[in-house]
Amino acid sequence: MKRLLLCAAALIALPVSAETIALTGGTVAIGDGSQPIPNGTVVIRDGRVVGAGANIAVPAGARVIDASGKWVAAGLVAAFSNEGIVDGEGIDETYDAGAGKSVFNAAIDVSAAINPTNQSIAIDRAGGVTRALVAPEAGNSLFAGQGAVIDLGADDAPVTRARAFQYAELGEDGAGKVGSRPAAYVMLHDALAQAKDLARGGEWGRSKESLITRTDAAALLPVIDGRVPLIVHAERASDILQVLSLKQTYPAMKLVLLGASEGWMVAPRIAAARVPVIAAGLADLPAAFERAAATESNVGRLVKAGVPVAISTVDVSTEGGQRNVRQYAGNLVAITRVPGMTGLDWGAAFATVTSGPAAAIGMDGEIGSLRPGRRADVVLWDGDPLELSSAPVAVWIDGVQQPLTNRQTRLRDRYLTPQEGALPKAYER
Repeated sequence: MKRLLLCAAALIALPVSAETIALTGGTVAIGDGSQPIPNGTVVIRDGRVVGAGANIAVPAGARVIDASGKWVAAGLVAAFSNEGIVDGEGIDETYDAGAGKSVFNAAIDVSAAINPTNQSIAIDRAGGVTRALVAPEAGNSLFAGQGAVIDLGADDAPVTRARAFQYAELGEDGAGKVGSRPAAYVMLHDALAQAKDLARGGEWGRSKESLITRTDAAALLPVIDGRVPLIVHAERASDILQVLSLKQTYPAMKLVLLGASEGWMVAPRIAAARVPVIAAGLADLPAAFERAAATESNVGRLVKAGVPVAISTVDVSTEGGQRNVRQYAGNLVAITRVPGMTGLDWGAAFATVTSGPAAAIGMDGEIGSLRPGRRADVVLWDGDPLELSSAPVAVWIDGVQQPLTNRQTRLRDRYLTPQEGALPKAYER
């Protein structure tokens, strides 16, 4: 009896992710920029990818899932979002993205506010999104704070990495907070200089005109020495060059450009600086003066110049819309057929919504693709993931299969075939 109890306890303690799964016969999209592999196999063990591609052996005892006629792909990564920190548009009580009344800015850590029961998480998970870069919104400062990387799993531990990056505003948005672009540049450099002095053990001599507090300066130390990437929002070509110039003073700093609508104009400079870009997938309208030269060919031209690019919904949509990134990636493939336009091939386009966002913040060795050793974020699609008509059939995060139901699907199912007189009763449940 004691032996049976011990065996039962061991089974209870065994994590669900310890299961070995082999998805066979499907078209495999690894997400690292390579092209789709027909009749491939993906093997998951202990929450990690063991192998993906053609001629992958199926381990003995693995649970085999026939993926014939389907696609097995890396989970989508939302490159820049407010996933989990905004519960509803226009509802101030649920809005944790911005902190306009706070005396702190760079030190703010959004990971403490991630709500795993947020409805947008379940909706985007059903759309194939498995991870997200969650960013704060700048309030009364250039610095918004420290963003997090989360998974969209149906559990109460969503944070993959807290304080994964620092976020700052320049360009029109930054200038609007302090009066002008030159004033924003001075305040940015002043904040970094104070953080550098703090690192040297200097006296803290913050004046009332200073941009940051001592706590904020401490949060900027890992940015200066390159341990934490700095994502800077800049759209205009001249603003982009100002951001790149930070490397001259802080050579260890790991910069990431966000937006970069006019990035194509200075693409060789961005490539030479080895700075990745998180851009809008399709932005061809001059929605602001700083985006006067926006073009749908921006991403294609950046990649052609050798710039690592991820795409996001920045300036396109808000919460609950991260699943749309695959549509933008698909459009980047489609515009290659339009005369005069520069887009991407399928593999490169898919990488902009998988390994691209992960690589931008130095996490492509952990998430964003189906290469061996990565976290097993896998989506089984009923067709090409970059086609709007396709939909996920199953989703695994860290090797654990996830529910695809959400508030929208439950409402759909409840009222899909209503019976006479049943609607008022349904509202009672």
